[in-house]
Amino acid sequence: MKIELRDPKVVMKLSRLGSFHQSKLSFLRSFLKEFKKWEYKRDLFELNESGYGTAVYSLKKDLRIYSLICFANELKENERSDRVIATKWDAAFALYDGIPTKHDIERLRLEVPKQEIGRMSCKELTLSRANKSIRIFDHVVENLSQGKQPDIKLLSKVGYLYRTTAVYGSGKFGLADRFRIKNRKEIHGPFRLEMMLVYLVRQFTFDQVNHIAKNKNPKKAVILDANISRNLGIGNSTGLGMAPFIVNHPTLLNSWILSRETALKNVRKIKFVEKKDSDLFINCLKKSIKNITSWNTDSEFQIKKIQSLLTDLNKFIQFIEDDFDFSKEFAFNIIYLWIEKNLEEECIEYVVSMMMEPYDNIVNPLINEMSVEEEKYFNIPTHRTVEELKQILEKKYSEMLKIDFSQKENNQNFWFISKNKEEPRLSNRFKEKGAELEQPLAIARDIKDLYTALSVSKNRSTIDKFLANNNDLRHTVRRAFIAEKFPYSEIQDNIIGHSLMPIDMLRLKLSFFGVLKFDPKSDKWLRINMFQGAPLPEELNTHNDQWIYNSLN
Repeated sequence: MKIELRDPKVVMKLSRLGSFHQSKLSFLRSFLKEFKKWEYKRDLFELNESGYGTAVYSLKKDLRIYSLICFANELKENERSDRVIATKWDAAFALYDGIPTKHDIERLRLEVPKQEIGRMSCKELTLSRANKSIRIFDHVVENLSQGKQPDIKLLSKVGYLYRTTAVYGSGKFGLADRFRIKNRKEIHGPFRLEMMLVYLVRQFTFDQVNHIAKNKNPKKAVILDANISRNLGIGNSTGLGMAPFIVNHPTLLNSWILSRETALKNVRKIKFVEKKDSDLFINCLKKSIKNITSWNTDSEFQIKKIQSLLTDLNKFIQFIEDDFDFSKEFAFNIIYLWIEKNLEEECIEYVVSMMMEPYDNIVNPLINEMSVEEEKYFNIPTHRTVEELKQILEKKYSEMLKIDFSQKENNQNFWFISKNKEEPRLSNRFKEKGAELEQPLAIARDIKDLYTALSVSKNRSTIDKFLANNNDLRHTVRRAFIAEKFPYSEIQDNIIGHSLMPIDMLRLKLSFFGVLKFDPKSDKWLRINMFQGAPLPEELNTHNDQWIYNSLN
């Protein structure tokens, strides 16, 4: 049976991308799998009775060591802010390449708490900071100090003790540039060092509450139950900063989506599904319902999506149990065709993720294909002709070429960087000032402008001659030639139009991170939880790869 990759013009619509869910391809899950056999150690833990001080954690295998250095500082309530422009945090962290000396720790003690205005060295790989969820943190400490475990129902409403406000890497603020470490096998996957930092920070939060509780009441205090610890992750507030990333990295976006689409295609091509594999698939589906029903949000937009997902998932499970026979040839292909016909996008993409669960042999090789050397595709083939470029646009951007940008609703928004907040922002160009500061993210409009310019040029003329007279279109020409080679590199929507839901762009990226529950606070920012349900560091060697469906909540 011939099964093709899904059409990019369907997959790359924002409503579809904004319905993606975590999968075996997700970065936090692939990180845990890659570091399963590494030795975990807490190397230093020098906190005072209030929990302020320094801690160091490490992961080691053979001669390679990565160390997380933690600095916990006293923070007044009026100094606590989750904004990027904050200057003080409850804790700050740096992931160090190797074993830090006392001199390194003292050097970093002066720089890491400063974050953006501090300066790192090439020995530091990632940088982050985080704030306590005060209500939850204090509740846990108080209960542990009294010899009791905290209220699970209360914890489930938040799901973490700390939330990060930024995680930096790849050369920012003096951190090691990617080229120094890109050939290390264990960190070949995207954002692997960032995932490592967040995972080890999670363990620090558990150690800190246990330490404070013990000091508060040495005779009576108990440690946080391991089952409760597993069910807590690390929170994060994520805004529009993520949206430009997926637009500005088309080849990387393609590698992520292509890996997912290839996995789906290869699962659909399986002629006979073994019973152990179908059982695992169904088991993950059923277990995951607990995650959906414990998904807390006040967002009407997200509540509707959750309700749709839950309704469709129950409908699908009933179909599998009552009407489906896994002994049929190409069972997963039959399933896929059924869900496309009978379910909404949210559940379609949920089931797509689940279909990968039984198949390490399909997914694992693809994980290694999710990074890309972007600079290899930066050069423009200037020998190509105007006619060839026009054909590329007609084939790859056909829907964008139909958009009339003289209509206000199609040209309503502009993206810019806020001077005060130092973050990407989205504004209405007809109601607010600042459109002259617009970032080059209006790809659909730029493509239309390029096509117009090409249409009045000689078809046989070469691109170098075209650019000599149209240098302002150079970035768009480059994107078009990238899109020719990479089918999933371009969002097939107008991201400056009035109907844009920026949350879809954030959701896309976060699904590849491995986030389970999205809690939008508007259409432009949301809160998330990472590593909820994940094994503790001492359990890395033995953890079940389907841990993400074992949440207590």
